[in-house]
Amino acid sequence: MPDKALEDLEKRAESEGKSLEELIGEAMFRELDIKDPQTKAELHLKLCEKYIRESEEFLAKKDYAQASEKAWGASSQMVKALAAKEGEDLRSHASPWEYMNKLAEKLVDVELRHPWRTR
Repeated sequence: MPDKALEDLEKRAESEGKSLEELIGEAMFRELDIKDPQTKAELHLKLCEKYIRESEEFLAKKDYAQASEKAWGASSQMVKALAAKEGEDLRSHASPWEYMNKLAEKLVDVELRHPWRTR
């Protein structure tokens, strides 16, 4: 891939709070008109597994800051997988929090909100 194209993709992914893989996966789904919720959920679960592995590698190196970043990425991908199974696309950085609030209300389980609170 040309350096300029990769740089532009990386900037866009960062601005949208996504990984490069997630951005490319979503673009591929749009281009190929893939709307199957299960397929979209699988993308997020595969990314979740990747981030968990990377988090464990950083933990082994005692790089706790990077390990926590990767663990956060894994947890957000889990939430995106749940949303995808319901046919929802979480597009913004704040959308996992919004989705978890909605899910907590739907399931009448306020405890679901706790891991996603920032205050």
